[in-house]
Amino acid sequence: MSRVMQLIVVVFLIVTGFMAFPPSALTLPANCVEGEQARGAIYRICMPTTVPWNGDLVLYAHGYVAPDEPVGIPEDQLFLPDGTYIPESINELGYAFATTSYSKTGLAVREGIKDIRELVRIFEKTVADVPRRVYLIGASEGGQITALAIEQFPEEFSGGMALCGPIGNFRRHINYRGDFRVVFDYFFPGVLPPSPVAIPDYVIANWDNYYMGRIAYSMGKDPVATSELLAVTRAAIDPSDLSSIVKTVLGTLWFNVVATNNAVEVLNGQPFDNQDRLYVGSFNDVELNRCVERFSAAPSASAQIAAHYETSGQLERPLVTLHNTLDPIVPYWHEPLYGEKILASGSGNLYRHIPVFRYGHCNFKASETLAAFAILVSMAAGQEAFGAEGVLPGAGAQAEFLDIIEKYSAVR
Repeated sequence: MSRVMQLIVVVFLIVTGFMAFPPSALTLPANCVEGEQARGAIYRICMPTTVPWNGDLVLYAHGYVAPDEPVGIPEDQLFLPDGTYIPESINELGYAFATTSYSKTGLAVREGIKDIRELVRIFEKTVADVPRRVYLIGASEGGQITALAIEQFPEEFSGGMALCGPIGNFRRHINYRGDFRVVFDYFFPGVLPPSPVAIPDYVIANWDNYYMGRIAYSMGKDPVATSELLAVTRAAIDPSDLSSIVKTVLGTLWFNVVATNNAVEVLNGQPFDNQDRLYVGSFNDVELNRCVERFSAAPSASAQIAAHYETSGQLERPLVTLHNTLDPIVPYWHEPLYGEKILASGSGNLYRHIPVFRYGHCNFKASETLAAFAILVSMAAGQEAFGAEGVLPGAGAQAEFLDIIEKYSAVR
């Protein structure tokens, strides 16, 4: 089979996989309660049952939810890729667990921080006890919420764990997504209707049942253009897995199609800017830079990003970060950029970063997330980080846990 045909077959399998398996509803466990917050968010609190509550609370900040989705806790985001159910794992360690839907969908960083902070007060009233320590864990957009909340409200949290979040430079993150779209449009003209900065409603409505397949088919027909697209944008793929090419392109373009209009509304203006961008990596960079569509960010949007969405790296509480080195959605370069902020602020003793050498967005094992959490606890409470591996199934996962602890733990 030719490489072109291989790519077409993989495209078909990926697209049908994307479309065929929506997350199923989850019956609320008996040890959990739900309610509505003052601003309309839905909260959930789960208490340990198999072990006594240790007095500490773990808050979970979920990732991005499409703006046309109703407000509700995204059940699929409460599972790790290996099937681990996050609330249950937290409870098995003796911690209380709580999460919130946020009061809006779409770009909800500012709302997420407010709703997470309010959730602590709700927990105190519901459980009738003030938690000894409060840890905040967030993934993707929730990772950004976590880093910002830990920086800005150290008196309310004992520490945080930011997974795969855009914490290094949010303006550059916005531009990464915009760059991917305009470069895609250059190599695959007309596949997605204009404009990259104002998405037609019919494109959003027909993303799943038409445009995903159209993009994938176009990639299969022109693997050379696909290769150039990836070379110019430097979007991450797994060189050993052909399917990762399709996942990267579809996943990145999904955010452009679904999130752009909402971001313009929330940020009070169009935030993407490539007026001075020099694109390199194609077979003809001169032609690419001459023809690629150019846009200027609205000053109002730039001001919003600078005021409310950029991290500072100034820590008074410990922060542990976890990130896939081959992340196509929130690129790994966020981590060294955040590390530079940490270095400039002198907060290095309160910061640990754990790289995960694997393709995917938030593609972590239970052993990796549990080790990161154990390290956070050791930094915040001064407790030795060993022993938590007992909840992991199998000697292999326990060995992975202990290896991470040995490499990155604050307590030696």
